[in-house]
Amino acid sequence: MNIFLNIKEARLLQLKHFLVLTLFFIIFCNIHSTHAQLRISENKRYLIDENGEAFFWMADTAWELIHRLDKEETKIYLENRAKKGFNVIQTVALAELNGLKEGNADDDLPLIDLDPSQPNEAYFEHLDWVIKEANKLGLYVALLPTWGDKFNLKWGVGPIIFNAENAELYGAYLAKRYQNDKIIWVLGGDRNPETTEHKLIINAMAEGIKNICKDNQLITYHPQGGTVASSFFGDEEWLAIDLFQSGHFQKDYPNFKLTKGSYQNPKIRPVIDAEPCYEDHPINWKPSEGWYESFDVRRAAYWSILSGAAGHSYGNHNIWQMWEKGRTAISSARTPWQQALDHEGAFQMGYMRTFFEQIEWQKLKPCDDIILSPQTDTTKLGQTCKGSISDDSNFGVFYIPYGDSIRLRKDFLRSSTVEYEWFNPRIGKSMRATKRDLNINNIFNPPGNPKKGNDWVLLLRVNQITQK
Repeated sequence: MNIFLNIKEARLLQLKHFLVLTLFFIIFCNIHSTHAQLRISENKRYLIDENGEAFFWMADTAWELIHRLDKEETKIYLENRAKKGFNVIQTVALAELNGLKEGNADDDLPLIDLDPSQPNEAYFEHLDWVIKEANKLGLYVALLPTWGDKFNLKWGVGPIIFNAENAELYGAYLAKRYQNDKIIWVLGGDRNPETTEHKLIINAMAEGIKNICKDNQLITYHPQGGTVASSFFGDEEWLAIDLFQSGHFQKDYPNFKLTKGSYQNPKIRPVIDAEPCYEDHPINWKPSEGWYESFDVRRAAYWSILSGAAGHSYGNHNIWQMWEKGRTAISSARTPWQQALDHEGAFQMGYMRTFFEQIEWQKLKPCDDIILSPQTDTTKLGQTCKGSISDDSNFGVFYIPYGDSIRLRKDFLRSSTVEYEWFNPRIGKSMRATKRDLNINNIFNPPGNPKKGNDWVLLLRVNQITQK
């Protein structure tokens, strides 16, 4: 009898241990399982989220977030951006503004003896925390492992610390640390590769990441102003998104040309303007030439998206550097970052994302030939209108920056009978839809008088099947 009891007790004990181990395994997997990551759509034009839905990239730029803000400030920043509708935060591990020799808010340096193979655990624990906080708010982190002056000095403070060998080690270190987080890896950092060694460094860092993350996380590259990532790494399989920088050096810069050039590349990738003109940034870095305003950043966003982009990145000159009184102002920063959080352009990026996500924006393809007038005038590039239609010809979207009358082709949709509505990108509101036959009237007059800043978005639909 005792023998059978002992056997029964042993089996119950084994079952108890099994259940405990199973429960532990489930908890462990939930804690440590890889967050669902972004991936590329089947047609390679846009991104897909963890739910299989088209992901409209709407990024904010916070290059100095890791380097300059403490935890309380970081929470303020991240919560503000999440509420405004941003879903990606662009930031840097080894920051531009003397990030190797000036510590973070806790006075921790990122590396020991400026050696990428000797990361300082305290510094990266803070980065761990920032990424987790962002992810909890539904924000992906577009993480630059380093700013570009650490491999190509140019106008930066550096110092140069990378070679091909330690770049791969550093990339692998970060990948092991963040392979389970919602990360998009962004190599470069406002620098173009100018030598064979520069390319070896970038490819080695990409290899270090790729060997760990495989295809579970996307990798891209952030180049200098006026250039596109694929111009330098177009043949590399690791380049998943074709980022470009339209930059800050010209009033009315036609960023749509860079979007179009990438969109027409035979090797198709999603294209995004990762650094357009920043709100409250002096034009060409010279206050005497004026400042980029909300209209400028708004126009750059709609121009790019309606030229084929998979989303857009916004930047504010004060926020990228987290400027406040007492800090050296880079390029005439003039507004404390806390105040700049609520500049008009940031709200309007959220309005834009909402507008596009209410339609099947991923079906859009650029079609400039639909706009019969006004024609693009090289002396008035700032007034250029842009348009796209869905690949099933059910709807079209047009951006009119100066509120000019726009005349469209009559045959670009499946039917000439359409519903149209005006969307105000300044306040995020649409006017009531109206029916029209394009064969009778194909000219559309935006509300208000034509002038700079009276920009409008025109949405035309054959029917409501595009509405989610």
